[in-house]
Amino acid sequence: MISHNMSWIKYPSQSLDTHISIEEIIASQNIISRFMHCYIALFVPTGLIASIFILIIFIKNYLRHNALENLDLFLFAYAICNMITILLSVTVITRPAYLKVTHLGCGTLSFFFNVSYFMSQYLLVLMMITFLLARYPSRAALITSATGRPMLCVGFVLTCAFCISLVVVALLGTDNYHIETDCQLDPLFAWPEYEIVKFTFGFGLPSLFQILCFIPFFVKEAQPDVPSLRQNIHVYLAVLTIMASTFACCLFYNIMILSRTTLKLQRSIGTPKNELMMNIAEIVLFSESCVSSIFVLCLHKQYRHGIWTIIKNLTKICRRKETTSNPPEIPETEIVVTSLHSRNRSH
Repeated sequence: MISHNMSWIKYPSQSLDTHISIEEIIASQNIISRFMHCYIALFVPTGLIASIFILIIFIKNYLRHNALENLDLFLFAYAICNMITILLSVTVITRPAYLKVTHLGCGTLSFFFNVSYFMSQYLLVLMMITFLLARYPSRAALITSATGRPMLCVGFVLTCAFCISLVVVALLGTDNYHIETDCQLDPLFAWPEYEIVKFTFGFGLPSLFQILCFIPFFVKEAQPDVPSLRQNIHVYLAVLTIMASTFACCLFYNIMILSRTTLKLQRSIGTPKNELMMNIAEIVLFSESCVSSIFVLCLHKQYRHGIWTIIKNLTKICRRKETTSNPPEIPETEIVVTSLHSRNRSH
């Protein structure tokens, strides 16, 4: 693959081009700033709290039962990916400015972000394959035996995400690795092939596999009375809701990624509107990670029951502390009577 010199590319808001009006830059920066404040204030705390609750409930259930369903383990791994994405997304706190790090530091942040991004997409594919096998239990015995080892499946998905992330980060280039730059988790200075490979392996192929698994899931030849389907209907509802929201947010994000690639191929830095839309798409993608964790917590029966149990235990602890800190008051009349009795005894 031919090396590209991307030193010419800049953000429109930082360009000295006279064709870009200052009013347009100020307007777009105001919108980006509002989106950032809304995301940091609302989505980040709720997403992190939901992810932490999922981890606590999963570990608690695992210690209690010593065995869990495949989909529960996949949702646990998915929640970890969401938590990593949310933590990395805090880098948007500098918007409308950008994080100032070296090319090497930006590449490192991009690598970890891409690992969690690819892994979350492939975990959804894995969940959909599990759905399909539950719908057709008598077919594909080899695949069924493979998915029967959830830890092995998660390890395989992590390996694939790790390898593809290495390929994608290699497309950032190795020039000027020690020079400070403006950093996004999908860096602007990346080669055009970066966006193309990320779109292909991070959205195109996973979405295609999900659709191919989704279609036969609802055909008439399926067995609607399979016990596992009836017992785990809450899990399927949670995963299908996550898939729908993920597809919508990732579609918008990847459209913006490809539009940025088009500008690079045309050797154009674009307009402040292009920069605005890319920043909005990035925040929407991060918000989806927060919302997905909330969906898992609210729609999955075990997690929903677990969160209510945690809330009840916390309220009980608070009540105990109140009763110990505020001892029961002795009525004044009772104090007078006891004092009179003591005086009579003394006489």
